[in-house]
Amino acid sequence: MKIAVLAGDGIGPEIVAEAVKALRALGLSMEFEPALVGGAATDATGDPLPAATLALCKAADAVLFGAVGGPQYDALPRPQRPEQGLLRLRKELGLFANLRPALIYPELAAASTLKAEVVAGLDLLIVRELTGDIYFGQPRGIRRLDDGQREGFDTMRYSESEVRRIGRVAFEAARRRSRRVCSVDKANVLETTQLWREVMTELASEYPDVALSHMYVDNAAMQLLRNPRQFDVMVTGNMFGDILSDEASMLTGSIGMLPSASLDADGKGLYEPIHGSAPDIAGKAVANPLATILSAAMMLRYSFGQEEAAGRLERAVAKVLAQGWRTADIAAPGERAVGTPAMGDAVVRAL
Repeated sequence: MKIAVLAGDGIGPEIVAEAVKALRALGLSMEFEPALVGGAATDATGDPLPAATLALCKAADAVLFGAVGGPQYDALPRPQRPEQGLLRLRKELGLFANLRPALIYPELAAASTLKAEVVAGLDLLIVRELTGDIYFGQPRGIRRLDDGQREGFDTMRYSESEVRRIGRVAFEAARRRSRRVCSVDKANVLETTQLWREVMTELASEYPDVALSHMYVDNAAMQLLRNPRQFDVMVTGNMFGDILSDEASMLTGSIGMLPSASLDADGKGLYEPIHGSAPDIAGKAVANPLATILSAAMMLRYSFGQEEAAGRLERAVAKVLAQGWRTADIAAPGERAVGTPAMGDAVVRAL
């Protein structure tokens, strides 16, 4: 199993190191090869996705990713910004399906910003389309109008095949869960998502064993706070999914607990925690590595078919939480928080 390791910026190197530590503890045959990405790559080469990094990722069986970005890069031209490296990587590898589970651990129900009784038992999967929508649509840019004002514009686009492709991922995932899909759109306003709803409705006829519902994105955002347990699988476009999955992360107690998988049509994937580079705590060894470790478990499951090893890793995380191990982001008042390496060591001991 050849894994490209792209730690990136901020807390990325710290949390990725703990995930690699946990993977090595499983005793499987794995090769890890590091490469630069994001701001670190821009600093070294002037490009947030150097050709050598892209070549490594294409040759590898999977990519383990940390985080990119930092305020020192905000003034750079857009092509050189760290986030562009990740966006280009997703595009180059054809990673169109982003899976973001939101699972509440019983020990962390009180850490959620919602009442424990609202989130207890939450087990939600958000399936986000990752290579289309307004993030990639053309034309886009900033132009000056005849009256001298500047105007920014972006184009939301989805083809029927793109919608059908991500819809199949959601329906197939629902078949392995509670057989319910909620498709999120804004079909009452946006023609792009009107097409989205029409295609999802057509696709549902191929999955008679899965119940399909539709919800406008503003209502979905509200319902995630009002009654999150009503959802099983949510499927939506790139921009809506970006926002809703971050909202869902806070239901679980911390954005530091949520992993993600970004998959191509053949199951090759990039695996990363959904949080950012957190430059304010970078280098302090206090970041929560559990989302990255859980992302590594998703890698074992989806790219390598190592279900037993994935389950071992997930059970180890559950065990350390049950034992009371906490990083600062999930520690309740009065609870002692441990640092990043200590949490990684606890997972290894649980394994």
